[in-house]
Amino acid sequence: MIEVSLVLPAYNEAMRLRNTVEKVALRLSDITSSFEIIIAEDGSTDGTERVARELAQELRFVRHLHSDTRLGRGRALNRAFRAAKGDILVYIDVDLATDLIHLQDLIDFIRAGYDIATGSRMLKGSDVKRSITRLVASKGFNFLTRLFLKSELRDHQCGFKAFRRDSLFAIMDDVKDEHWFWDTELLVRAQRAGYKIKEFPVRWRCSGDTKVDMKRDIIGMGYQILRLWWELRFHPV
Repeated sequence: MIEVSLVLPAYNEAMRLRNTVEKVALRLSDITSSFEIIIAEDGSTDGTERVARELAQELRFVRHLHSDTRLGRGRALNRAFRAAKGDILVYIDVDLATDLIHLQDLIDFIRAGYDIATGSRMLKGSDVKRSITRLVASKGFNFLTRLFLKSELRDHQCGFKAFRRDSLFAIMDDVKDEHWFWDTELLVRAQRAGYKIKEFPVRWRCSGDTKVDMKRDIIGMGYQILRLWWELRFHPV
């Protein structure tokens, strides 16, 4: 069994995928001698498939999972985690918005006994730079998640998370969202199940190239908050 499987969800990331894989591999090699990097390439149209395939051929620790059609963030992560061989399952965003200096902590928290570890842009000590629009939207989303879904976490959407394998697999099938709300639903369900979760501050910089459609995805995630609230209130089992 491999100790760490790190997933990179990749949709139209041809320009920066190689650089990201090289940086992540270098950092991981300082943390563990037993790891794999899985590129969850999700129906890309810009040549990401070619870059990912080349990386998998060149580097023994890289695996490439291709999808001809867009699965969505949640489905792509589910697929990659099921294919992973590691005891510790990690995913980070390809843009490396969260500083890789925190990768050691992310993995060490799982080693120390936590079920889930997640970076946070909302805690005291976090060092974050992003636009006012995205800051307000994020604060509003996290406030509503805490209000309606009784979450104790401050940041549900930071793309920098790690899981104990058996803990993730015990709850993953209960998560119904297949796209951007996947993280939030997973964390809410994990808290209700009594999982041990570590949220810690990170240094985070907006890449300026986001796949998030502010209007569409904010409306969609608002709907998902209400959907999950209704389900947990009236159909808790």
